Order: sequence, then C-alpha cells, then structure tokens
Amino acid sequence: MNNQQLEMKFPLISKMQRKEEIIWFNPNKIDSEEALKNVSVTAEMVQDASDRLDRFASYLCIAFPETAKAKGIIESPLVKIPTMESSIKKFFHTEFDGELLLKCDNALPISGSIKARGGIYEVLKIAEQLAMREGLLEETDDYAILSTDRFRQFFSNYSIAVGSTGNLGLSIGIISAKLGFRVTVHMSSDAKQWKKDMLRSKGVTVVEYDFDYSIAVKEGRKQAEKDSKCFFIDDENSIDLFVGYAVAASRLKTQLEQMQIIVDAEHPLFVYLPCGVGGGPGGVAFGLKLIFGDYVQCFFAEPTNSPCMLLGLMTGLHENISVADIGLDNKTVADGLAVGRPSGFVGKTLEQLISGSFTIKDKTLYELLALLADTENILLEPSALAGMTGPIHLTTQGVPLKKTTHIVWATGGGMVPSQEMQIYYEKGKQYLF
Repeated sequence: MNNQQLEMKFPLISKMQRKEEIIWFNPNKIDSEEALKNVSVTAEMVQDASDRLDRFASYLCIAFPETAKAKGIIESPLVKIPTMESSIKKFFHTEFDGELLLKCDNALPISGSIKARGGIYEVLKIAEQLAMREGLLEETDDYAILSTDRFRQFFSNYSIAVGSTGNLGLSIGIISAKLGFRVTVHMSSDAKQWKKDMLRSKGVTVVEYDFDYSIAVKEGRKQAEKDSKCFFIDDENSIDLFVGYAVAASRLKTQLEQMQIIVDAEHPLFVYLPCGVGGGPGGVAFGLKLIFGDYVQCFFAEPTNSPCMLLGLMTGLHENISVADIGLDNKTVADGLAVGRPSGFVGKTLEQLISGSFTIKDKTLYELLALLADTENILLEPSALAGMTGPIHLTTQGVPLKKTTHIVWATGGGMVPSQEMQIYYEKGKQYLF
C-alpha cells in the first residue's frame, strides 16, 4: 500500500503529516474477556513476575536503601491534582467531568521513571536464573545474599546490553552495575547528555549513535549476539519487560481502594499513558485490562512528530510502518517517546484491548510542565506530560465522562538534574506568557 492509498484509507494520516494534535479511537477493540483469550501473555505470567519482585525485596532494601521504607517494593504514589485540573480546564477553555489523578512513576526509586518497573525486573530475573543454574540460589533463600561480593564476582562473568533513548538505559544500567554485571547501553541520538554521563559515572559503557532508537536497538542486538554470555534486553519484543510493567496494575488497584475510589460500570477508569516503542505503556495497559476489564479505558499518548504506535495500530501494519514513511522526522523534546517504529509484539497484543491514542505537540508539553510545577509543585520531564490532555480530547469528541476517574501516568523526571529541569520550566513559562 503506497502513501496515497494509506491517506485515502486512513484520513487521520493527513492530519498527522501536518503535525496536528489528534485522537484516534480503536475500531478493533472488543470485549476485554474475549480479547484476553487471543493473546500469548497470561495473568499467571504477570503473577509470576509479581512473586519474583517480592523475592528480591530484601536484596533491594540493601542495594538501594531508598526502597527500605517500602520494604524493597519499587512503587510510586497515586495523588490527586485538583489545582492542576482546574488550570487545565482554564488553559484549554474546556470543562470535563470526573476527577484527575497523577500516577507518579517519576518518583519511582532507583531510576525515577516507569522503566524501573520492567527494566529492573528483567535484570533481576536474569540474575535469579543464572544463580539458580549454578546452584548458588534457591527460591527459599533470603535474596539479601545477592548483595555480597561472592555474587557480584559471579555476575561479573556475564554482561547485559540494551538499546535506549535514555530511561530504559538508566534503569538497566543502574541495577545491572549494582548486581555486578558488565553493562553496555546503546543510546540513540535523542538521548540526553546527562543520562549518558550518569550511566558512565556508574561504570556503564555507553555507545552513542547518530541515528534514532531503532538503529541503536539493532546495533545493540547485533553486538550482543557475538557474546554467549551477554543478555540483550529487547524493548521491542521482551515479554519479561512487558509483564514487569504489568505488575503495576495490581498495585494501582490497592491504591485506588485505599483512596476509596470505586471502579465499576458506573464509575469507569480512564488511564492515559505516554508511549514510545510501547513496552512500558503496553504492559501497564495489559495489566489494567486483566484486573478491571471493560471498566478501564486505556489510551496511549504520543508526540505529534513520533506517533509510531498510533500509526502501527491504525493501519494494522504495526512494526512494518514507520513515522518516516508518512514524512515525519521523529524529532521531539519528549526523548523517551522519540521512536519511529513501534513494537509489533506490543501492538498485536493490545490491538483488541487499547481504546485509542492521541498526540500532543512539544509546545503543549512544555506548557503543561510549567503548569504542573506551579500548581502542584511536581516536576516531570516533558515526555511524562503527554497524557495530560486525554480528558480534553475525549470531552471535545463528546465522550461521556460522568463519575469517571482519570489517571495520567507520569512516566519520568525523578532523575533529571535540577539545572536541566529549570531549563524545561523556563521554556514552558515563556510559552505560557
């Protein structure tokens, strides 16, 4: 199918080419129970991931003291943001029903982004499997023993590699180096310099590319294949990453119950997830559908310059189409979302579950960043604001939102240096005024 045929079949493509902010509703979405029967990932796999994270809790308490208060569980707060909600309504001159909450994965311990969920989980699983294979570890052991020199020396015989625009590289690099693995992060041209510097300061080898995310992943995979003792963490195709992210859903359920927020047919939950290649938001959305079924509606949020998942889902071409194919340059301030080609695994897994996707301009990201800082004193990196316009899009399209709880997933920002964050904030203020 050539570009002209694509544009005729999918009229939204012309708006995407003009970098307009749009929303797409998924016509392939079906009953959640039926859709879940059609995918290879299961509830048992997600539970297995949750159990493994529990086993590692005692190790994480020692290796990362900041997790001790939560007894080694890597989790983030869920908070109400009423002042920001009021400001958004005024800023966009639009009222919307329901209450707005923020899931603060920017405050996740260890690496300050959603990538701490799946990325850290997959490395922990690799470590467990290696140690068990050598007879060094059993499930009944206290995993705190993994913090000893004996295990660090053992893991130094192996290496971990990953391709990243930044945040996944941080989470993989930090946990792998702490365990004792040799680590290489292949970083795209979009990656921020401070992220590269931070990784190098922790003993991680950073390989830089003058190309986008897809090339960094391709080259990283190629290099890892040459070493039988190297494990490549594949953000495009990893089931382990995916189920690690999905564990977030059961924890969110507990938080909602603690806040006495009801989720049922009369009180639906709408969740807005910033999306790059798709692993993090896809895993979270999958976990939410497992728990809440049709009571939750999940939407991906992407930059206007990099709407790769929207394009893949809408056309049904998944990884076989890139934003470059419709003339977009994949250049955005939302570096974590600067991905030109989506994960085919995630797209195909979610194609009957995801409610839709919408896009947001860089200018809007900056404005929302400054608004959130001023109203709630919460600092996020630009990409983490992508979901904030979800309720506006839905209201504009006439979607009924009465008695709805809206959750914007704040995917990162906790590790951003203060001077870098100040630059983001000042740019946002310039746009606002």
